[in-house]
Amino acid sequence: MKTVVIVGGGVTGLSAAYYLERELSEAQEQLQIVVVEAKEKLGGKIHTIHESGFIMEAGADSIVTRKQNTVPLLEELGLADEVVHNATGKSYIYTEGQLKLIPEEAVFGIPIGLESLAKSELVSAEGKVEALRDIYTPNESFTAEDSVGAFLEAFLGEELVRKQIAPVLSGVYSGSLKDLTLASTMPYLLDYKNEYGSIMLGLEANRHIFKGNGNKKFFSFHGGLGCLVDRFEEKLKLKNVEIMKGVPVNGIQKTSDDSPSYQVQLGDGAVLSADYIVLSTPHQAAMSMLNNKDLNEDFSRLRGSSMLSVYLGFDLDDDALPVDGTGFIVSGSEDVRCNACTWTSRKWPHTSAEGKLLTRLFYKSTSPGFEELANMTEGQLLDLALTDVARSLGIQAKPVSCVIYKWLDAMPNYHLQHPELVRSLEGRMKQVYPGVLLAGCSYYGVGIPDCIANGEAAAKRIAQDIKGAKS
Repeated sequence: MKTVVIVGGGVTGLSAAYYLERELSEAQEQLQIVVVEAKEKLGGKIHTIHESGFIMEAGADSIVTRKQNTVPLLEELGLADEVVHNATGKSYIYTEGQLKLIPEEAVFGIPIGLESLAKSELVSAEGKVEALRDIYTPNESFTAEDSVGAFLEAFLGEELVRKQIAPVLSGVYSGSLKDLTLASTMPYLLDYKNEYGSIMLGLEANRHIFKGNGNKKFFSFHGGLGCLVDRFEEKLKLKNVEIMKGVPVNGIQKTSDDSPSYQVQLGDGAVLSADYIVLSTPHQAAMSMLNNKDLNEDFSRLRGSSMLSVYLGFDLDDDALPVDGTGFIVSGSEDVRCNACTWTSRKWPHTSAEGKLLTRLFYKSTSPGFEELANMTEGQLLDLALTDVARSLGIQAKPVSCVIYKWLDAMPNYHLQHPELVRSLEGRMKQVYPGVLLAGCSYYGVGIPDCIANGEAAAKRIAQDIKGAKS
């Protein structure tokens, strides 16, 4: 009987375990699956906290609706009836001391058509004229491996990118647009430019993909995203998948070159034998476990960024917010230090059962002075967040709940060399560690649907290998 050890109990690892068990049970193959998680709780960057009548997500807060690969999974897990969607899609940019609306007809700040560009409050008349070059300038050189920032500026102009697009897109992908590739962010923009001759007109022609559900762009669950993790755990235990929590992996050693098998050395001194391994951990952890000098150069060139998350819950009605919407992103402002603020109770009513005000502020390492913030105590961060809320929203009440979470060097940053490095690692892993797969957001995509798809892909690769060996 083959044994598969999945290192890392985040959504990628849990998906890999779930799909692998399903694939091989349908084929009536005997298989032992072990999930090993260093922390006492599964979920990785999904971490739901219930406190003072609020539901707070310390990590990821939602799942994007337009990526449909999650739909059949939710049906299988029995979570379809637990789904809740965001209440409204309006978002703002805080700039020059005030909130300005991001056009609703936009994708990550990129106008869907010319009407959206014309209505923007964030860009000057000159900036709008500059953006029109997108209509008449063909793409003659850009490929998917080029910078998304350089691509957008070439056709939409510097001002539109700087004032309206970069604040949104940089927030999602945790990096400068000049350092991010089209392939790792929005490859479809290149397809639209080439097919329609215009990024904006391409988005308009495919509006149904991005606006097909109206303002319901994201979803979560009545009890928070942690419900997905809990249900995975329940289903896996029913299928006799072994789950080990609070057990770090210290190292991985190959035991045979003729028929590759491995020893997984655990922090408690135990050793697991494995025929296959899925490393669904951050790349820093995978590098440490393998400790292979031939791989370390590639691993060390992968980048991570950091984020501080501060939730503030108030004994105020949700309508204390100054405008209708879901929150704001900060651009070029010197009077607040946060990068963004989500009005959580407005965007997600299920997070505040009594309709009280819940906000979440983000501080990211892409901003100057982040090191100072990362070294602050929780009390200092609370004071800073309250100052930002007072200046941006005019709210000066004391919070009844505060949850602060630091994600240090934990957010993947897909810089220009990222795809090349991942391909290099994949090739070397096949040679040096056949049967050991890299998986997770460090390599293949930051969103929950991407992680689920990556876990499923890893499961299918192993399942096909096992089935092929017996045929």
